[in-house]
Amino acid sequence: MMNLIPLPKTYAENEGVYTFGGKIKSDFELPLINGFAELCNDADFVIKKDESVSREGYKLTVNTDKLVIKASSEIGAYYALQSVRRLCSFDTGGREVPCCEIDDEPRFKWRGLQLDESRHFFGKDTVKRYLDFMFAEKLNTFHWHLTDDQGWRIEIKKYPLLTEIGSKRAYTQVGGWESAKTENEPHFGFYTQEDIKEIVSFAAERGITVVPEIDFPAHCASAMAGYPELACFPKETEVPGYFGGLIPQRRFDFRWNRTLCCGKESTFDFVFGVLDEVCELFSSKYIHIGGDEAPTGEWKRCAECQRVIKENGLKNEDELQGWFENRLISYLKEKGKTPIGWNEIIRSKNLNNEGNSVVVQYWTPKRDKFAEAYANSGGAMVLSNHQSFYFDMPYAMYPLSSTYNYKPSDYGISVSDNILGVEGELWSEWIPDREKLDLSAFPRIQALAEVAWSPEEKRDFADFKRRLDLLKPTLKKLEIGYAEDEISLNSDEAQKRLINKKFRRGDPLLELKLNKN
Repeated sequence: MMNLIPLPKTYAENEGVYTFGGKIKSDFELPLINGFAELCNDADFVIKKDESVSREGYKLTVNTDKLVIKASSEIGAYYALQSVRRLCSFDTGGREVPCCEIDDEPRFKWRGLQLDESRHFFGKDTVKRYLDFMFAEKLNTFHWHLTDDQGWRIEIKKYPLLTEIGSKRAYTQVGGWESAKTENEPHFGFYTQEDIKEIVSFAAERGITVVPEIDFPAHCASAMAGYPELACFPKETEVPGYFGGLIPQRRFDFRWNRTLCCGKESTFDFVFGVLDEVCELFSSKYIHIGGDEAPTGEWKRCAECQRVIKENGLKNEDELQGWFENRLISYLKEKGKTPIGWNEIIRSKNLNNEGNSVVVQYWTPKRDKFAEAYANSGGAMVLSNHQSFYFDMPYAMYPLSSTYNYKPSDYGISVSDNILGVEGELWSEWIPDREKLDLSAFPRIQALAEVAWSPEEKRDFADFKRRLDLLKPTLKKLEIGYAEDEISLNSDEAQKRLINKKFRRGDPLLELKLNKN
């Protein structure tokens, strides 16, 4: 019985099984990572180089006496090996591969997963663990959110206070968006540049590109804690431990999401200095610059920002952000990089996207007419629509089916070559540790993988659930704390309402507790 996730492009099962024995013969020099050495050293494999196969695609033929893989690249050969591993349930002791013919390649070139480490820092071991899981599901882009108001997590040698001060906070909001409760324990951590290089290399071995996100011009409170002069109105501040919601409203304290001053040339010296080091550390052609949720209140009161608006003939503060983004776009373009921004950036009518030089990431819960027009006129886009791909939300709010049944057309997007792909988001406001991270991510990652890889017309949720059940023993063997049957919520509307209520105020970890019962 075919048990592959993600579903292959074509699959034909034949009579009989292939049982491991013999040795591997390969046209590629494959570093046998992730347990492939054990798999391949006890196999009669032939891996042939075939330039007619697409770069990430593969062809697999399994007979009773031989297993043949054809691929044009190492990553295609690896993906074939991942399929073999799943077909025989290798991780739980299986050694028989059903005879079959597979011709496979991905639907989208961008198959992404994001991890936010500003709100909660997880560390190298957890990041590498997730890169291995991405590799198993044929995901190829790791979007690493490294800076935000609640913590700066990447060493910038030119600006040491970003990590000396900006990576540490004294307390953390708990209890949900509408709760004012805090836990008064320090939270800290950052990645050295050597750590970054190690993780980028680790990911590259698995065919995964690491795309860093460094947020500008908003979500810069942790940077301003170290360098107050970046603000329109400098003042000494601490790294905030709250995420928004009720706390800033009660305290009338909106320092948690402040924008950089656009009127000071020193602001651009700082931004460009940070980007110089980021571009050196990451081989990715893409650099994510955020651009979302930028409040304009301080810009309206700032004489320097108003001077820039006047001198450049800008209509308002929205166009001031467009002017700011244009300078970053030009700078990154000179360095051979393509910027990515959240879909709010295209509301600045003066944004310069000559030559399709900006990628827009569409995230907002409500349909965005600007994003739809941008994509449908040929603008490059990554799709991570909230209702399907915000994996930090409870299953009671967004069940697994909302991810699996995702269709770009539901958001007014026509798929063509300018749609790079899809991405799941793991924002960590209410994900304090690996246990909650696992629950939020699995089995949503498997659903994401199938949306990203498999032909839309072949997807069927009931069949996916059948294959997912066959995969669960492997997930348990790998010690992945996945959501059991979506925490048995599908038939209990009262419990769904309770979980969603508690997520907003009271107990964002309620699903984790229920999953243990």
